[in-house]
Amino acid sequence: MLTLRLVVTINKREECSMSTSLLYHGFGIHDHTYKRTEFAGGAVTFHIVPKPRAIRCPICRTKKVTCRGVVHRFFRTIPIGAKPVWLRVPIQRVWCPKCRVVRQTTTSFAEPKKRYTKHFKRYVLELSRWMTIQAVANHVGVSWDVVKDIQKQRLWRLYRKPRLKGLKEIAIDEISIGKGHKYLTLVLDLRTGRVVFVGDGKGAEALQPFWTRLKKSRARIQAVAIDMSNAYIQAVTENIPEAKIVFDRFHIVKMFNDKITEYRRQLFNRLKDPTERKLLKGTRWLLLKNPENLNPEKDERERLDQALEVNKPLATIYYMNDDLRQYWNQANRASAAAFLQDWIQRAKASGIKVLEKFADTLIAHRDGILAYYDYPITTAPLEGTNNKIKTMKRQAYGFRDKEFFKLKIMGIHETKYALVG
Repeated sequence: MLTLRLVVTINKREECSMSTSLLYHGFGIHDHTYKRTEFAGGAVTFHIVPKPRAIRCPICRTKKVTCRGVVHRFFRTIPIGAKPVWLRVPIQRVWCPKCRVVRQTTTSFAEPKKRYTKHFKRYVLELSRWMTIQAVANHVGVSWDVVKDIQKQRLWRLYRKPRLKGLKEIAIDEISIGKGHKYLTLVLDLRTGRVVFVGDGKGAEALQPFWTRLKKSRARIQAVAIDMSNAYIQAVTENIPEAKIVFDRFHIVKMFNDKITEYRRQLFNRLKDPTERKLLKGTRWLLLKNPENLNPEKDERERLDQALEVNKPLATIYYMNDDLRQYWNQANRASAAAFLQDWIQRAKASGIKVLEKFADTLIAHRDGILAYYDYPITTAPLEGTNNKIKTMKRQAYGFRDKEFFKLKIMGIHETKYALVG
């Protein structure tokens, strides 16, 4: 009988030791002791108690305290298989002679005022890299808001004040985030691909907080890629006059494409001959396509040639547009300057108002266009980021919390393979 009791005692000690080791290695709890396990309602609950050395004043950290009762709390931790796991912990209330106040002790495995452990938080963040917020919430058995709160805490800690000191080349553009002319203005570090600023609205006012932080960081911006917006030009010139303004090539091409589309529409409305109208109808995208991208199987080259025969000025505008694309393929700045000057002169001599007005635009922005050959940068990486943002927003079915949405944008460079919201 004595031998049997001894064996039972040894087994209980081994079980207690094993479970305490599980708390440490599996759940990261090192200052509590295992008492027992409870299985109820499809969940696993570990009853643990703090070790004597863990009982101290949470403010001054003294161990010379007087216990004044306990408050039992439950903490969610990482699941075991499909079973949720809880920790039932008696939180000691102590009287501190130094602070002269009664307080509850804190736990090393959970943050203050949180009902989940730090291990659970890391587990949720790891799942969030591959799953949507709702999918993570369903998997771990918590509400959608808990997962969102965990994500927001991390993003706020990392990106509330991104480092600006090393900025050299940036791109600035706005993105539409909803109906009713709702915009956000983004600033992208072109060397790292990180969004370093998200401002409300668009225009110079939206960038004001960025300029304030930039001056405090003492960063030396060398070049800025922007479109030809007067608001952006003025904002950059006033706040970082030493930076080179580089007008984005894709915005220039798009601006000229818009001129072609407008001219084609006006021409179509002026035409009276049904045959000519038929030839011109449906050629909008053919006029904007690069010649090498025309599909021979659909006879796009033939259809385009027939449309260009309808109106000689339209043909001139089309071939001038194709010429303008070659500007960014020149060997050096001198060749580019000569090419640009020749294009402007031909546009001026054409007698076509669309070309003449666009030539005036290029003359007014000549320095920024030629600056591409000093700093070959564009806003293309920012356009790619905008597409990622739209995809993230669509997959998340929108964001109710605007601050959370902006933080997600700041961390969007981390998303390489799957976008989640």
